[in-house]
Amino acid sequence: MPASIILSNLSLSTPDGRSLFSNLDLTFAAERAGLVGRNGVGKTTLLASICREHVPQSGRILTNGTIGLLRQDVQLLAGATVADLFGVREALALLRRAERGDASADDIAAIDWTLEARLASALARVGFDLAPDTDLSCLSGGQTTRVRLAALVFAEPDFLLLDEPTNNLDQDGRKAVIDLLAAWRGGAIIVSHDRGLLETVDAIVELTSLGATRYGGNWSRYREQKAVEFAAVRHDLAHAERRLSEIDGKAQDAVERKARKDSGGRKKRAKGDMPRILAGARKDRSEGTGGKTAQVAERRRAEALEAVDTARRRIEILQPLSVKLPPTNLPAGREVVWLDRVSAGYHPERAILRGLSFTIVGPERVAVVGPNGSGKTTLLKLIAGEICPLVGTVRVRPDFALFDQKVSLLDPAISILDNFRRRNPKAGTNECHAALARFMFRADAALQIVGSLSGGQLLRAGLACVFGGTTPPSLLILDEPTNHLDIASIEAVEAGLRAYDGALLVVSHDETFLQAIGITRRLDLGGDLAG
Repeated sequence: MPASIILSNLSLSTPDGRSLFSNLDLTFAAERAGLVGRNGVGKTTLLASICREHVPQSGRILTNGTIGLLRQDVQLLAGATVADLFGVREALALLRRAERGDASADDIAAIDWTLEARLASALARVGFDLAPDTDLSCLSGGQTTRVRLAALVFAEPDFLLLDEPTNNLDQDGRKAVIDLLAAWRGGAIIVSHDRGLLETVDAIVELTSLGATRYGGNWSRYREQKAVEFAAVRHDLAHAERRLSEIDGKAQDAVERKARKDSGGRKKRAKGDMPRILAGARKDRSEGTGGKTAQVAERRRAEALEAVDTARRRIEILQPLSVKLPPTNLPAGREVVWLDRVSAGYHPERAILRGLSFTIVGPERVAVVGPNGSGKTTLLKLIAGEICPLVGTVRVRPDFALFDQKVSLLDPAISILDNFRRRNPKAGTNECHAALARFMFRADAALQIVGSLSGGQLLRAGLACVFGGTTPPSLLILDEPTNHLDIASIEAVEAGLRAYDGALLVVSHDETFLQAIGITRRLDLGGDLAG
């Protein structure tokens, strides 16, 4: 029987009891399916449920075949090696004893003589040539993720379940993951906001609070289908609103006609032109007809209201977020950043950056690129004044804002509103609320504690506090801003940054994001400044 995962009438909730979705029906075969949806909708919980690590409220999960799960974050034991991730420490030790001539006959019978070759092959599939005894502490987070993926493939499961597999990976790492999945012949469910990776899948499954919808094809095909769907929903909403308006108009006309007719009847009765019995009969008939007409009109209006409400709910699901940044009016010739022959690092004897010189003038958009460990984040900290140069000179305009991956410019212990007041002490209460509302933090939403926010909300809150004031910064520094955002939030941030008229300095491995925000040149820390 072919490998498959079948979800039947599935309902999931968070550990604190918040309902995620109900009555979900889905089937996954030997295909590469991208699982997308807003942060918090339940994508990671769904993967955990398939692996029997989370218990559904109701429904069934049927799996035919073995499963390998790649989690986003894993705590590794001190001293763990590559062999530990593969689960072959004991088998390798046995092989080594045999090579030294210390193995017994029983040991030799149990030895897997192909083990080292299969390990090397699995590591090569993610672009690595590592010794099995390599300590994992020597690897970056991105490199460890690639080794974990190689260990999954080594186990030869029927299904790979991957939760954000390209997060924190450089371009080489992303390419290795894409190449591995392109050659994968089993099934794969991939939770990801990496649109480059999603371009390589066979289907997109969109998860919302109302359930799941499958779209055949890759990300581009999904976007085409969504555009058609969105146009249809807008058409349905416009039609429903017109229908409601027509019903309300006809009802009003009927009320006015009846009022005129009743007024005429009362006048005739008052003049005595109509026999009393006939007048009473007409009155009764009019009231009966009017009652039935009112019931029909009310039913039609209720149906029209329901159609409008249904269309509006669908519009709310499909409508993207909006991030609007105010103008800075930065002049084209104004020097924003200037570095001259700078070396920097965290220990004088081990500089990470050496002899670096470059400038940013006016509203330029510069991407800092390079492999993991090349010093990208170090450069941003240097420019932001968080570390001092070991050698050389750094000059930066004082009105800048640094958004690191944790949005550390916000205090996580206080509310969004209090953070805004802290950065904009002269703003009045109404001004504070109005500024936050422009970033979709309206009313009580502005009172949320920053530490409780999702990744998308966190970045949006930071932008609101920095750009909601009267004097927005002319330089915006971003360190991997898309790492923990869902795609809807990424696209909202892209739209806001495209319209921003200040200077941008961005570290990102997300090539789609860099192209979308209009990067004008690149600082390659593995090479030279490129135009």
